[in-house]
Amino acid sequence: MKKAIIFQGGWDGHEPELVSNRFKNLLVKEGFEVEVFDKLDCLKDVEKLKSLDLIVSCWTMGEIDNEYVKNLSEAVGVGVGLAGCHGGMCDSFRQNTEWQFITGGQWVSHPGGDGIEYEVNICKGSSPIVEGLEDFKVKSEHYYLHIDPAIEVLATTRFPVVNYYHIANKPIDMPVAWTKYWGNGRVFYNALGHHDDVFKNSPSAEKIMLRGMLWAAEGKQYAIDHKLSTDKFKNEAKMY
Repeated sequence: MKKAIIFQGGWDGHEPELVSNRFKNLLVKEGFEVEVFDKLDCLKDVEKLKSLDLIVSCWTMGEIDNEYVKNLSEAVGVGVGLAGCHGGMCDSFRQNTEWQFITGGQWVSHPGGDGIEYEVNICKGSSPIVEGLEDFKVKSEHYYLHIDPAIEVLATTRFPVVNYYHIANKPIDMPVAWTKYWGNGRVFYNALGHHDDVFKNSPSAEKIMLRGMLWAAEGKQYAIDHKLSTDKFKNEAKMY
């Protein structure tokens, strides 16, 4: 049986308990054994982290011990998947650049606030995660992110939708969902999910999230089956 942990907390406005419970139920239906933690000290045991198939982040803002990020980095590096949504992964720890390096992006704004209607455009052929899905609309926060140019983009949304200082620039397609690698590990992010009901109201958003978590979790066995070494990743960059 595959094993996953979800760590949830931080700012309550993103409904971490509801979102975590949804993700847990989705994974349990797929045969996962899932533990949910409301404290970051679940990241202190690097060997336990390495024994997992998937780590899901549902933690907005706050601070994290550098040692915990190092442990998570090492676990994902050997093949453990990492996944998350909205501010629960890409606005988790604003002061920790290594976390942002691992996850592939950082929230910077949502012009207009909550309740903005916008379209999510599927990047056809980009990944099995979005196979068979069509463009769809959501009504939520419209996330503007600073991103890692190495990410593989699965879905985008067009900016601007509302007037703000950014409209002085050209229209751009902002990534909504992406994948990337960290060592032998797979990382998945979905910018949707300001509130839990985004997944209820947009079945495609939930489907992308589930498929992304499963894709990330498959990396552990892939690394084992293909005898992938971590030797080439040993020259670590300094975190600060």
